[in-house]
Amino acid sequence: MDHPLKLHNASVSFIAPCRVGEFQSLRRDLRRIACLCLLMAFFGACAPQGDARGRDRISVYSTAYLTENNTIAFASRTGKKPEAKPRQDWVWTGDGILGAPSIEIDLTTQTVGFFKGGVEVGKSPISSGREGYTTPTGSFSILQKNKNHVSSLYGDYVDAEGNVVKANVASNRDARPKGTTFRGAPMPYFMRIFGGVGMHAGYLPGYPASHGCIRMPRGAAQRFFENAPLGTPVRVVR
Repeated sequence: MDHPLKLHNASVSFIAPCRVGEFQSLRRDLRRIACLCLLMAFFGACAPQGDARGRDRISVYSTAYLTENNTIAFASRTGKKPEAKPRQDWVWTGDGILGAPSIEIDLTTQTVGFFKGGVEVGKSPISSGREGYTTPTGSFSILQKNKNHVSSLYGDYVDAEGNVVKANVASNRDARPKGTTFRGAPMPYFMRIFGGVGMHAGYLPGYPASHGCIRMPRGAAQRFFENAPLGTPVRVVR
């Protein structure tokens, strides 16, 4: 005999005519479905949503730059160049201060400090080596100084009148257009510390952008140059 039965499950009410045996079977099925739904909801909530840090970490083709609070961030993986935010906020309080000079370069904060007798008397932003041209870390010293240094490797190809035909080239890699000559990039107040790497005055876009050298604002580079004799210890850290 059929009976009209009112069933309640998962906040859903409905009237279903069925036999008692069928009702028992239906109730078991509904329990199974409810358990399955609970399991799916649990594992969905616990499933990894992606590493938030991983999305912001450097990738093989990322470009680093400085944020407003002077920490390293990374450009998107689309290869879009970060917005340039030039910095010139250097300080110098070392005039008349005695003590053995030393220099410390921090690639993470993109800053360099000048010390006399262990006391910091100068601080400046820098732009170090970009991806593929990382500035080496370690302990070095100033090997050579040249106030009017010009790069023998990086620069522009120019015509007979000095007009740039092809900019930002590497003379050992980029083909030279016919009728042009290589003009090396100026690196005023150059202080060599390792191989072709050195500190010098240059453009600071607000992120690592050099071929390995440590660029500084011109005024800061001049003060460092004038106060750091050959042999001055230079420590590069990350």
